[in-house]
Amino acid sequence: MGAEKKWLLTLFSATFLSLLLLLLSSISAFSSPKPFPSIVQHGSHYPPAFAYYIWGGRGDRGRILRLLLAVYHPRNRYLLHLSADESEDERRRLASAIKAVPAIRAFGNVDVVGKPDRITYMGSSNIATTLRAAAILLKVDSGWDWFVTLSAMDYPLITQDDLSHVFSSVRRDLNFIDHTSDLGWKELHRVQPIVVDPGLYLARRGQIFHATEKRKTPDAFKIFTGSPWVILSRSFLEFCILGWDNLPRTMLMYFTNVMLSQEGYFHSVICNSPEFKNTTVNSDLRYMIWDTPPKMEPHFLNISDYDQMVQGGAAFARQFQKDDPVLDVVDEKILKRGRSRAAPGAWCSGWKSWWMDPCSQWGDANILKPGPQAKKFEESITNLLDDWTAQSNQCQ
Repeated sequence: MGAEKKWLLTLFSATFLSLLLLLLSSISAFSSPKPFPSIVQHGSHYPPAFAYYIWGGRGDRGRILRLLLAVYHPRNRYLLHLSADESEDERRRLASAIKAVPAIRAFGNVDVVGKPDRITYMGSSNIATTLRAAAILLKVDSGWDWFVTLSAMDYPLITQDDLSHVFSSVRRDLNFIDHTSDLGWKELHRVQPIVVDPGLYLARRGQIFHATEKRKTPDAFKIFTGSPWVILSRSFLEFCILGWDNLPRTMLMYFTNVMLSQEGYFHSVICNSPEFKNTTVNSDLRYMIWDTPPKMEPHFLNISDYDQMVQGGAAFARQFQKDDPVLDVVDEKILKRGRSRAAPGAWCSGWKSWWMDPCSQWGDANILKPGPQAKKFEESITNLLDDWTAQSNQCQ
């Protein structure tokens, strides 16, 4: 009888183990991504696509990865830049983490800058790296329509389906750039001082150098200033980088020695260009709360700002502390994004569960399904376009 019980126990254990292996195999097969991604279609008859330049410095690897997953969509293109202040090991870890995401691995639409630049906060190296990013994105992908700049301290307030859905009704030559020619105190303290950015020529990090003399405000062209965060059309960036006109290069030489040149370069180029000055929508589509006075840096947003933030109709918000709890609320209520997972969209066809990422399977990447936030964002864009149509705030 003892031998019989032992035999039955062995049989039961073997059967249970076989069933467990079969179940795990079924789950693995069910949750594995398609071997080939769906065909991404670009052009005027399809939803618009965006080229994202996301950058950060030392200690920002995790923040960049989280931001990437929050704004990821197979139709878009992404370039990530960890500045030269960060170690090569952290850069490799970022690249490895990206390759571990099934959709990103399949669609191959995310790149990491392998030879990073040094970025000086108040210097022109910011413009140099942004122009480099735009040049790379123009070369590697011919399908995107708008170029979006984000830092590791930013976060989206809408899904990519929301963004593409609303921008489907927007002229693709329009540029969303906060700008003004009313320089105010900036003329004396930002435009006229001459500075040198050591990040352009020194291997080590350093602060900008201030010259003892100042220079007059230019009269050959008009200086414009505004937010450094922009959403620029492909045609305008081709003008800046590949263009036939010398204006972008003239401006670049001038702004090389301007403090916080990222707050004036694109603004001045576009508003001094007869071809593009009427394509400016005066907004950066960001939600920020500025300190008053002197409006030098936006406040760090937190959970107390959530309600007002999501009612504002902006596409993005800044700035946030690393892993602030309000980001978890945005993930849960707006993006519907699980931890370490891409924000789901209509392209995700997998089941949502604790053991399966819905975006580990996908269908047609050209289909959009806007969510509740799309309506607020659409109202905001409609108001901005009404102002643009009335020509009440273009390059003034």
